[in-house]
Amino acid sequence: MGKALIIGAGGVASVAIHKCCQNPDVFEEICIASRTLEKCEAIKSKLSGSRTKIQTAQLDADYTDEVIELIKSFKPDIVMNLALPYQDLTIMDACLAAGVDYMDTANYEPPDIAKFEYKWQWAYREKFAQAGLTALLGSGFDPGVTGVFCAYAQKHYFDEIHSIDIVDANGGDHGYPFATNFNPEINIREVTANGRYFENGSWIETPPLSVKQVYDLPEIGPKNIYLMYHEELESLAVNIKGVKRIRFWMTFSDNYLNHLRVLENVGMTSIEPIEFEGRQIIPLQFLKAILPDPASLGPRTKGKTNIGCIIQGLKDGKPRTYYVYNVCDHQECYAEVGSQAISYTTGVPAMIGAMLMLKGVWKKAGVYNVEEFDPDPFMEALNKYGLPWQESFVPTLLD
Repeated sequence: MGKALIIGAGGVASVAIHKCCQNPDVFEEICIASRTLEKCEAIKSKLSGSRTKIQTAQLDADYTDEVIELIKSFKPDIVMNLALPYQDLTIMDACLAAGVDYMDTANYEPPDIAKFEYKWQWAYREKFAQAGLTALLGSGFDPGVTGVFCAYAQKHYFDEIHSIDIVDANGGDHGYPFATNFNPEINIREVTANGRYFENGSWIETPPLSVKQVYDLPEIGPKNIYLMYHEELESLAVNIKGVKRIRFWMTFSDNYLNHLRVLENVGMTSIEPIEFEGRQIIPLQFLKAILPDPASLGPRTKGKTNIGCIIQGLKDGKPRTYYVYNVCDHQECYAEVGSQAISYTTGVPAMIGAMLMLKGVWKKAGVYNVEEFDPDPFMEALNKYGLPWQESFVPTLLD
């Protein structure tokens, strides 16, 4: 059916590539491109028996011209951006110049400031519309599946949605004193940023990790959940009509938070350059270099994740509460694709979003977040490709 250029060779990209190769009728040919060619070749070698044709390329996606050159030589039908969010705009520029559809899993983030928002990518709407191209933003889990969950609830179960609480819980244990489950630089920038939530048309800011509740999650149990800001809140506040409050919560162990506080107190989480032995270094990038590679956590991690949405509103004039979620087992993910559940829960939706674009199911000119498309085919694909979801109408509510 089509060809995909996949930029990135980390944990998420590895999962997405495995899933593309499980779907060779749609992904007939892929090119894996990364700054480190050896990583691309390592993924390719694991999939040598696949019906999907695989080739690799060395690429520095910081440079639009390099991306354009690769697109023109490979001639893909879609570019799957599974690289760092700092590179979203250079890759979008390349897609416009070369005339190819685009998708990613995370919003653009400037390297020099922790700023999670869509304004830079939404500014491309008119350009993609005029070019007749589709750009799909945030087709991971959160953002991604969480937006699809909300769109599905809006379509099938509510006349009015009043509140959305997104709860992301990782009950896994990797055995290290301190490590992050995805890119350490991005992870720590998220966690140390101020919390923020949407209520009655305004954004309310809170100090980092200052708002905490305990929530009893199916198959995970009671966990401390902390209010954070996450980029899908911005798009859902626009696209879920009439919603009054949207919040995002994530679980952290006391051990993780204690380590993080110490690192923050000594300046290791800073993104401000400092001089060390005559050269400029960024402390957070140095910390990333000495922490365990998230891709190495797969064989060590045991336990489950639970990510879902608690949605309240009205149906036929009566109050309704709906809880939709996925539970994913770290060890089962590793047995299937060689990655832990954090990478799995992002890589599978990346493949699904690209698949729906290649099939023409999610296809319209412009720049769109996932909740702006029909959720039903995506929800069906989640069950088929490894992220089955469950639903309940009687969950325990958050305060």
